[in-house]
Amino acid sequence: MSPLPRILVVGGGIGGLALAGLLIQRGFAVQVCEQAGRLAEIGAGVQLSPNAMKVIRALGLEDAARACAFEPEAFVGWDWKSGRALYRTPIKGVYESRYGAPYLHIHRADIHRLLASTVPSSAFRLGARVASLDESGPEVLARLADGQTLAADVVIGADGIHSVVRRHLFGDEQPRFTGNMCWRGMVDTADLPAGWVPPVASNWLGPHGHVVQYYVRGGRAVNFVAVLETEHWTEESWTSPSSADELLAAFSRWHPRLRTVLERSGEIFRWGLFDRDPLARWSRGRVSLLGDAAHPMLPFLAQGAGQAIEDAYALAGWLHARPADSASALLAYEQERRDRTARVQLGARARGKTVHLASPFARWRRNLRFKLQSLKDPVSTSHQAEWIYAHDVTRIPRG
Repeated sequence: MSPLPRILVVGGGIGGLALAGLLIQRGFAVQVCEQAGRLAEIGAGVQLSPNAMKVIRALGLEDAARACAFEPEAFVGWDWKSGRALYRTPIKGVYESRYGAPYLHIHRADIHRLLASTVPSSAFRLGARVASLDESGPEVLARLADGQTLAADVVIGADGIHSVVRRHLFGDEQPRFTGNMCWRGMVDTADLPAGWVPPVASNWLGPHGHVVQYYVRGGRAVNFVAVLETEHWTEESWTSPSSADELLAAFSRWHPRLRTVLERSGEIFRWGLFDRDPLARWSRGRVSLLGDAAHPMLPFLAQGAGQAIEDAYALAGWLHARPADSASALLAYEQERRDRTARVQLGARARGKTVHLASPFARWRRNLRFKLQSLKDPVSTSHQAEWIYAHDVTRIPRG
């Protein structure tokens, strides 16, 4: 068998670490180049749907993930004003049998820590920002901002929505502001009245906005993401500070049960949601993309992390199956993943409209559809995500 190519993964986020761990599991020599000075993640939640958990299982991390995550009892949609339940889809005790793996909510720092545990410390280059790539020679050279050069046979850009690798491949792109502003925060459960937040994945649906909230860390904290349409926008960043006053002013008329969670949050951050069309291609020669660098998607289907994790498994599999022809392996990976991720991207865009209906009559019709759907199939999802969750990237043959 041909020797395995040396892989440089640009970006030490969830997708990059999943890829590095899967490659190391298969015997590859891997470097992970991360511009931050230490491996750490922001205080936010991640939804690990069954399609992602199948890869977490393949990495040998399922038990550890279960131990620090939270498995919700159901998806529940709530009316923004009355607090009335609009739909309820059971999860706990159902999803594992229906889709082959559980649905977990996990703190981003916890899944990041678990994935990092699969990669030896010697594989990390921290404080290393890639400034440019050179593909002209027998190796791909990554030139760092400090003047150093790293060499590899294959370079994978897992460097997020502002990917340097994507810009190298396809040039600059101007994303479209969607007219949506997001706030995120986390609340210690001890700071809320007992039983204030039910043990479910909640989605509060209102005119021009919605709020998702769910437990993480075994129920010790509640994570929320609040989205509201606005003409004003801020930078496309997860770390722009906001305040409880600003957040509460934006959701001033929403139900008190929700507002109590918002007002008791610790740090609050905001960012503008920007949209991008699916790319026609991800790869060129010995360089390709993964996760948000390849297919940044709006959060309305909660699949950003899940699709990056799926990418990682597919890419590791193709590189292992075709070690003598990395360019062919990258194209096969792209062909496997591109249509699926594009469908998720466009589906997330469409759902953003469904959850923000402004007309009372349009909301009544939507809620009636929820009711009829639950009568027809009580365990079906309100957002028709069965095709996402049932997918098992670990069972696709590659060769």
